[in-house]
Amino acid sequence: MKLEHIQAQTHHARRGALKNAFTYGVDYVLTDLGSAAPLLISRNRFNLWSIWDHRHGGARDAGHGVEWFRSVLEERGMPTENAQLLLLTQPSFLWFHFNPVSFWIAVVDGTPRAFVAEVNSTFGQRHCYFCARDGFAPIQKSDTLIAEKLMHVSPFQKIAGHYAFNFGLTEDNVDIRITFKNGDHGVLATLAGQRQPATSRSLAWAAIRRPLGAARVLALIHWQAAILYLKRAPFLKKQKPPEQLISDGHDLHGAGE
Repeated sequence: MKLEHIQAQTHHARRGALKNAFTYGVDYVLTDLGSAAPLLISRNRFNLWSIWDHRHGGARDAGHGVEWFRSVLEERGMPTENAQLLLLTQPSFLWFHFNPVSFWIAVVDGTPRAFVAEVNSTFGQRHCYFCARDGFAPIQKSDTLIAEKLMHVSPFQKIAGHYAFNFGLTEDNVDIRITFKNGDHGVLATLAGQRQPATSRSLAWAAIRRPLGAARVLALIHWQAAILYLKRAPFLKKQKPPEQLISDGHDLHGAGE
C-alpha cells in the first residue's frame, strides 16, 4: 500500500466583522488503499490507527471505498485505467473516527486531474463536492475550482455562497486552500504539509505529540465553537441536509474569483 504520513498544519480564519482565527497541527495519511502498511496502521482492521472503507466513498458510515470514487470518475467521463486513485484523510485513532474533510484524488502522470472533497459535519451529515478542470486538465495550486455550498457545516455559517478550492499536490507537498464566501462573510481554511513515507515511528510519535487523533480534532472544533458563541456570533440550528450525496463544481481556469 502506498501510505504517506502528512504531519500538517491547518489554519482557519473567519471573514467578516466578527474575527476569529486559529492554527493547529493535524495528522493526515495519503494512501492508495493497498494491503501493505506499517505495523501501527491497518486497513479495515482495528489498530492504533486505522483506515476503514465503510467510512469513505459514499453515504456516511456506509461507504464503498475507492470503488465508489472510481465510479464517480467514470460517470463523468474520466478514464481511470492509468489513474492513481488516492485518499487523503485523518485515520481513525483506536475506536474514534471523525473527519471534517477528506479528499479523494485522481492523479495521472503525477498531477491531480480531479478530486472529491468529502465533507462531514458535527451534525452527522455528509456531502461530497466533485471538482475537475475542463477536459480533466492538470490541476495546479493556481487553478480555482468553485462549488456551491449545499450542506450545513458550521452553526455560525448559513447554507449559502460557495467554496473556492485551490488544490496543490506535488511530489513533495500537500497545499490545499478552501475559501468559503457568502457576501462579506465566510471562512478561509488551509491544509499544508510535507509528504513523507508513513512509518511506525512517525505514527507512534503522532500519537504522543497529538494524542487521541480525531477525538482531539473534534474537541478543538467544539472549543472554537464555544469561543464564537461567547463572542455572540449568530447561532443556527441544524439544517436539513441536501438530498443528493454529491454535487459538481466548475472551473475558473486559474483566473481567480
